[in-house]
Amino acid sequence: MNSITRPGDIRLAERRQPTRASGIVFAAKAAGLRLWRRLTDGLAPLPRLAPLSRLATDAPAGYPVLLAESVTPLWSDPRLSETRYQFGKVENLRRAAAAFDGLALPAGGVFSFWKQLGKPSRRRGFVDGRMLREGCLVPSIGGGLCQISNALYDLALQAGAEIIERHAHSRIVPGSLAAFGRDATVAWNYVDLRFRMPQDALLRARLGASTLTLQLYGRSAVTGTARQSAEAATDLPVANDCGSCGETGCFRHERATAPVAGRTAFLLDEAWPEFRAYVGERRARGDILAIPLDGKRWNRPRYTWMTEGYGTVVTATLASLTHAFLARHAAANGARVVAQLRRAEAVARRLGRALAPDATEVCVAQSLLPFLSRAGLLGGRRITVLMTRLPMAALQAKLDAAAAAHPERATLADFRAPADLVAAEAEALAAAERIVTPHAEIAALFPGRAERLDWRMPEAAVIPRSLHARAVAFPGPSLARKGAHELRAAALHLGLDVVLLGSTLEGEAFWHGLSTRPADAGWRSEVAAVVQPALVEEQPRTLLAALAAGIPVIATPACGIAPRPGLTLVSAGDTQALVRAIAKITHTGH
Repeated sequence: MNSITRPGDIRLAERRQPTRASGIVFAAKAAGLRLWRRLTDGLAPLPRLAPLSRLATDAPAGYPVLLAESVTPLWSDPRLSETRYQFGKVENLRRAAAAFDGLALPAGGVFSFWKQLGKPSRRRGFVDGRMLREGCLVPSIGGGLCQISNALYDLALQAGAEIIERHAHSRIVPGSLAAFGRDATVAWNYVDLRFRMPQDALLRARLGASTLTLQLYGRSAVTGTARQSAEAATDLPVANDCGSCGETGCFRHERATAPVAGRTAFLLDEAWPEFRAYVGERRARGDILAIPLDGKRWNRPRYTWMTEGYGTVVTATLASLTHAFLARHAAANGARVVAQLRRAEAVARRLGRALAPDATEVCVAQSLLPFLSRAGLLGGRRITVLMTRLPMAALQAKLDAAAAAHPERATLADFRAPADLVAAEAEALAAAERIVTPHAEIAALFPGRAERLDWRMPEAAVIPRSLHARAVAFPGPSLARKGAHELRAAALHLGLDVVLLGSTLEGEAFWHGLSTRPADAGWRSEVAAVVQPALVEEQPRTLLAALAAGIPVIATPACGIAPRPGLTLVSAGDTQALVRAIAKITHTGH
């Protein structure tokens, strides 16, 4: 095991109170060592390792064996005086974990902490945390990264890696692995951690709400003889900091500052009235609000409510307007979905900058969730998701099954999201503390975590209708996943008229043989029921409006409305049940 310095060589020096002179000497030595490192690395450069596709599955194909795992607490210092630097440490760990997650470590290749991470700087998003210097924990950009270097060293030992370079801490940092001899300090760029893997491996690095988890996956198990022991634990002194050492005469002494409390960041992209009420009840002065548009400035009423109340407001105006335009003018349904995803990614990238280190809780729109998760911005935070649709994995599985059963219905298979995006959403949803939605089917997928809101019913007078109406309304658009094929079959069987409330996307001749007409101002008084036997429905506003107006509704559980008076539920794809339900309301034979 090689090392530039040994802890015993500097322990006595570090027990002395730091002075300006010692600080100058320390800085000069560090500068010289950085230069020497640049020269030696320039003569024998190390390759930068490449990440695999960032799938959220723990053991991707080719790496079936968990070789090693390290789980350490993020919030290791409970003192209020240290909250600012704890927030900074966790922010720095987010940046580092995003850089290390998914790395492929080839057998015989050298892993270098600094080669992979690069210099921690404010420009790259690193902030002040605590760093051990001359025996004291002092503020430093990138401070706290030793927690992830400690974990990497621990993994390397468990996996039987050859340790090329490792430096032990000279003091014990509270909550670290130094007391167990499994630590590895790092300092750009001259104090590095380097090791060589004996087999191909995959590194995963993730932050949960309260823990940092690192895992190494490989192709074969590590034998007992290959696993390495750490150095014996020592009786190193505990590192000082300005909140505990009492040395007020030290030139590095910091004046006491007010504790920094965590706050909530609301990253919103949904204008649902249910979410408006939910967010309005929870926003507090000082919270962060990040939205696509300033509704007042751009005359977009659906976003106006988001800027009401307290909080720091950040917008992603250009990205939102540009991609929204592309989505509206995309010709095919699949192209519209692609444009919507691109818009969500652009908005998420912009709004993610609003996540300050002290944002300990995030309330985030589902559309932004996978992009923020993939960027590593949600780790170390409590997450609440405002859900508007099924998870992509569940949605696509449902569509795949329907497409296999009905291959002639081309729109069932017209779009699938990229696998890494689906996996990123699944991982973020699994980590979320709370799922908030008015959609009953979505809420049922998250027992114990879902908070189901009441659908906001529109104000509407009861519409007088003919008791002998032989027409039904279809909310549309006319797509297979909205139940258009089932309704067409039922209407043909019963000889009913169909009032179309949306566009026809299944083909110009889709409704051929039926009496159809577009909705006019008086359509509500002309129909016996509003019918939507959907396989997928995110926002059943037309159904809610019909119920509020006293019009019977026939729908599937996929529409998300829990049982209530005036609503008849049938199973998606069950045309016979649909025929019976419509016949009962329209008093027609079947």
